[in-house]
Parts: sequence; C-alpha cells; structure tokens
Amino acid sequence: MTAGAAAGAHRTGLVLGVAAYAAWGVVPLYWRELDGVDPIELLACRALFGGVAFAALAAAMKQLAGAWAALRAPRVLAALAASSALLALNWGLFIHATLGGYLLQASLGYFINPLVSVALGIAFLGERLRRLQLVALALATAGVGWLAVGAGPPWIALLLAGSFGLYGLLRKTAPVAALAGSTAETVLLAPVAVGYLAWIALDPARGAFAHVDAGTHGLMVGTGVVTALPLVWFTAAARRLPLTTLGFLQYLAPTGQFLTAVLVFDEPLAARELAAFAFIWVGLAVFTVDLARAARGRA
Repeated sequence: MTAGAAAGAHRTGLVLGVAAYAAWGVVPLYWRELDGVDPIELLACRALFGGVAFAALAAAMKQLAGAWAALRAPRVLAALAASSALLALNWGLFIHATLGGYLLQASLGYFINPLVSVALGIAFLGERLRRLQLVALALATAGVGWLAVGAGPPWIALLLAGSFGLYGLLRKTAPVAALAGSTAETVLLAPVAVGYLAWIALDPARGAFAHVDAGTHGLMVGTGVVTALPLVWFTAAARRLPLTTLGFLQYLAPTGQFLTAVLVFDEPLAARELAAFAFIWVGLAVFTVDLARAARGRA
C-alpha cells in the first residue's frame, strides 16, 4: 500500500471509528423515544431485529458461512451461548438505565470497562500488569469505592462493566470473526425473543408489540439497525486503525452518555458522584498514557 493510500485508509478509519463510538454515545436518545415500552420488550426487539440486521449484513459481506460454522462447532457454540447471555444482560441493563434515570451510572460502567478488561486479562489470560496500569486500576477502584461509601455500590455500573468485560473475554477466546460471531449470538437469542413478542402480541395488556401506532412499531423495528450499524462501522475502523487509536476513541461513547444524562435528561450530578468520576477519569488518563507508551515501545 502506498503512503497516500495508507493515509486515506487511516482517515476513513478515523471517521468510521468516531461515527461508531459517537453513535453508542447518543443512542440513549433513541431509547428515550420508546419510553412507554417495557425494557424487557425492547430487549426482545433488539435481539430479534438485531439478528435480522446482522444476518443481512453477514450475507452482504459473505460471512454467513462463518456464523453457520460457529453454530455447528460444539465448543464455539458453548462460548457463544454464554456470550449471548452476557450480551442480553448488558443490553437489558443499558435500556433499563436509560429509561429509568440511571444513564450516569451506565456511563460510569463504560468508563471503567477498559480497566475491568485489564483485570480480567490478568486473572484469566495470564497477562502481566504494568506499573501505570496498576495506578489506573487503583484510581478507578478508589472512585467506585468513594461513590459506594456515600450512596451504596453503583450496581448498574458494576454489572454493565462486568458483563461487557466478561463478554469481551469470551469473544476474545472464541475463534470466530466479529460479524459472524454477532450474527450467531443474535440467532441464539432470536427464538426467545420471538416467543416473548408472540406472547405479548396476544394481549394488549402485556405489552406494546402489535398494539401501538406505526411510528412506534417503526422505532421498535429500528432497534435492529441501531444495534448493528455502529458495529459495522467499528469493525471497518478496526481494520484501518492501530489499536492505540481505537483505545483513545473508546472513551467517546461513555462521554456522550455522560453529557446526554446531564445536559439532556437532567439527571442530578452530586458532588460525590463528580468526585468519583474525577478519580476514574484520571485513572483512564493514566491508562491511556500507558497504552501510548506500550505502542511506542512495540514500534
């Protein structure tokens, strides 16, 4: 690849990466448009219509065979069954946090997620902890601890970070490509989603599906696109950008969620919460410096 082509690929990757993380940052605005729908019902819609969107994208990118191969391999299937359960938990918690007034906690969970991933890598993959990573983990732990002392443990944040960290660990160790794996996961979730939505459709008292206006139905079906499209952008960006650059970009999503919670949803931000975020932000700054130094060392 020529220098000009490489620079062009880098610019394209940067645009796609920013688009993916920015979309994840403002997606709570979409869920708020469905405020009158039960979060479990929205989770079922996301699983079903996300599965349709992923399958269509996998077919377009000629990765359906990879998804089918993953579902036929017992060990990979077991890993994807576990990861799909974690994904459903993470999706459901995030929807509940957005609609229930806990988006600040959700953003906190995604801020600490990179550090949780480091801890899981140490615990399960035998990775070694560098000095700055230790400092970053200590600062994040102090921030969560400070918040817990005043208001109790931030369970939504911890569950979001823990479920997504474990999800990443399973996907890292499962030999399946990103889009093929996501397609297989949603295929596994789809039967439960179809059964739940079919049960709801029989009685308007149980939920919204098949009992609301066309605009709301369109938004419910659109959850599939909202779920799948940012992942496609991210996957395309990951092919064109260094991992260090993606490491910097990943903070756009929780930053967008934080700003949406405070500036749009008017969630209260107490001094204790701001102090906890400050600890975690400093920890993430240290973590990012460590990423940059490690990248320079490899170069």
